[in-house]
Amino acid sequence: MGHIIPGSFVYVLIILIILAGIISYTISIYNDLVTKRNQVKSSWSKIDVQLKRRTDLIPNLVEIVKGYAQHEKETFSQVSQARASLMNARNIDDIQKSNSQLSRSLVNLFAIAERYPELKANTNFLNLQGQLQESEDKIATYRERFNNFVLVYNNSCEQFPGNLVAQLFGFKTANFIEITEDEKAVPKVQF
Repeated sequence: MGHIIPGSFVYVLIILIILAGIISYTISIYNDLVTKRNQVKSSWSKIDVQLKRRTDLIPNLVEIVKGYAQHEKETFSQVSQARASLMNARNIDDIQKSNSQLSRSLVNLFAIAERYPELKANTNFLNLQGQLQESEDKIATYRERFNNFVLVYNNSCEQFPGNLVAQLFGFKTANFIEITEDEKAVPKVQF
């Protein structure tokens, strides 16, 4: 005669299968959160690289403009201070604020350049201006990607059942890069 499996063993087996399923699902959610958090970090690093590239180009640009417009010391000082502020910023909020200041000061610097036709024709100036524009374009693209990754990551941290795993393992939502009020305003350039 065959062996009959005791009822308590069946219940234990069912509980073990359910626990294994829950653990497996929790691991899957955890790994998904890690992947999404790393995408946010990676996309931020791409922005950071372009911000660094841009800050490295600025001293050369300022020196070229200085050669043509030596009396514009206040603007040069603003650009230098904004650049230093961005280089010293350590968190996303400070970087955004400093980047906004730097962008405003660069608008003023390019407004000065408009007053000097021979400067606008200088190949070094044009090259640097092109490189800065390329960096600005990349920064805008990377900002959009960053915010998309933040949205996906935050949704995973806040929606059920991911929110349970996120809380259990200390995952925190990320901040979006938002346009500051200064950046929303149309720059006023006077000649």
